[in-house]
Amino acid sequence: MRLIRLLFLVGSFVFVLSAREQVNVNFSNLEINDFIKLTSKITNKNILMNDKIVGTVNFISTTPVYDDELLSILVSVLESKGYTLIQNDSLYEIVRSVDASKYNVKVATQGKKLNGSLMVTQVIEVSGENVDIVAAKIRYLISKTAKLMTMKESNSMLITDYPKNIETIKKVIKDIDTINFSIVKILPIKHTEAKKLQIKLTDIAKSLFNVNVASQVVKIIFDENINGLIVVGTKENVEKIEFLVSKLDVESSINNTVHIFELKNSDAKAVLASLNEIISKQVFTDPAMKPNVSASEEINAIIVIGEPSVVNGMKLIIDELDKEKYQVYVQARIIQINKNNSSDIGVKYGFDGAGLTSEGLYSFASNFGGTPVQGIVGSALQNSIIGTGVTQGFALGAAIDFLETKGASTSISNPSILCVNNKESSIYVGKTISVSTGTVSNTTVGSGLTSSYKREDVGLTLKIKPRVSSSDKVTLDVETILENILDDGSNNATGQPVTSKQEVKTQAILRHGESIIIGGLVKSYTLDSVNKVPLLGDIPWLGEWLFSSTSTTDEQDNLVLILTPYIMDKSEKLSQLQKDLGELSKLQAAYNKETFEKIERDGTVINSKKSEVIKTNSSDTTLENN
Repeated sequence: MRLIRLLFLVGSFVFVLSAREQVNVNFSNLEINDFIKLTSKITNKNILMNDKIVGTVNFISTTPVYDDELLSILVSVLESKGYTLIQNDSLYEIVRSVDASKYNVKVATQGKKLNGSLMVTQVIEVSGENVDIVAAKIRYLISKTAKLMTMKESNSMLITDYPKNIETIKKVIKDIDTINFSIVKILPIKHTEAKKLQIKLTDIAKSLFNVNVASQVVKIIFDENINGLIVVGTKENVEKIEFLVSKLDVESSINNTVHIFELKNSDAKAVLASLNEIISKQVFTDPAMKPNVSASEEINAIIVIGEPSVVNGMKLIIDELDKEKYQVYVQARIIQINKNNSSDIGVKYGFDGAGLTSEGLYSFASNFGGTPVQGIVGSALQNSIIGTGVTQGFALGAAIDFLETKGASTSISNPSILCVNNKESSIYVGKTISVSTGTVSNTTVGSGLTSSYKREDVGLTLKIKPRVSSSDKVTLDVETILENILDDGSNNATGQPVTSKQEVKTQAILRHGESIIIGGLVKSYTLDSVNKVPLLGDIPWLGEWLFSSTSTTDEQDNLVLILTPYIMDKSEKLSQLQKDLGELSKLQAAYNKETFEKIERDGTVINSKKSEVIKTNSSDTTLENN
């Protein structure tokens, strides 16, 4: 049946002999394999089929078509099925489209106009643009089975595709591949520095010309040999740059300036080191633009030599570095509290004074009130430089003073120190003693010994380094060393002095006017005491046995450091702070007097509510709360 149908179709064609043979063809639901055979007969071409292609084809025509056009129709039908037709001499072969480039596809001469329906390979040269950029722009125009490769060496592309697609691609490339005819012009510079002028012109060119368009780009190159500029670009753009050069190449009346910046708050050497570090990290397109900076220690000033614009930039940096520094006035109070004596006070007055560590001292102070100062004076204090929180410290001050008046504590030292922000300050109070380092026998000059000594400092050392983080908060690096002489050497066999050393090294973050207690240094020792009846106890032998007694007690002393910082952003506030602290001292004395009288008047118990146990670092402390 298929053979009859094929013969019928062949018989129905009317051949017209001419230069190109025309055929009338019109069919429906024709098997593709049959259509291949039909095309082979009509075009008189030998077609090799390696695979059977399943499917049908429909073609409706009202006018005759040329026989070579029938071959194009076959290629279109095959392409829809993933195949194509290639020519190998007089033989045509049906292969998969994706593999067509592997079958010695015909290579067309470069620049030749293409026609036909079979895939070919051709080289397309790109002149005025990067070939990779052009390939990316036209890649969507090639068929899905085409192959495209770029060759940077010749700035060209190699493409395997159908002739019509290649012709379309060549036309598009011709439109986008505009050849920019650039010129080169040398412009000698007579009056100004060519390097500086190049920088200016480069900035101007970015505004005049679109740097994203290749044809608009202008290159301005500095040539130091001729002190001139080399300009590369289109004739129109080069002429614009040349016009600008004629206007800018004039003698300048502006030279390097010298400016002396007298410093008010900072050290010239420190500021110079910061400036040199900043300058060393800067990259100057023209080395001549690098400023010269030096310091004058005699007048504490910075000297800058350079262009006015550079000097102005340095001025901004110097002004910031020379801002007035924060100052911190730190009041310190170092006290030594005896455990047994403080315990006796607690028994007598109805509150626990034993084991007064840093926490215990705060708890002890709660018995002394702690309410802010009221009235006109209280309001004035709250608005003063010492801050609102200072009035809460009266209870702590009263507790410490009460212990001292009752013999339970000893004030070791009350140093005050003024510190500059981020600078370590220290204070030392003590004396120097001689310590023997060795004895040498003198045999050359006769009998005798020669002793050598070294000098040792023994006393109180307080080191503080503040770091202000805001106008009311400061971090303190604190180091306190307390040394005492326990024995000058007269009470021991060595004859050498015996000293003790207590040291605290810590860091604390405090608010303006806030106090912190640093404790934990405990000294334990044994104390021998003799109690005797007056007069009778002094009778030899008899008084010692009958009218006197000897006791040994274990004593323990706690060394406590109390720090209170006051932050000042301006030096003028220092005098006001001294006035406020003087007023505060008077208020503290009045507060102590009233509180102490109340304690003595109320008797042994000043608190009537139930007791509360508070744990400290060294012991449990029981307090009576109101």
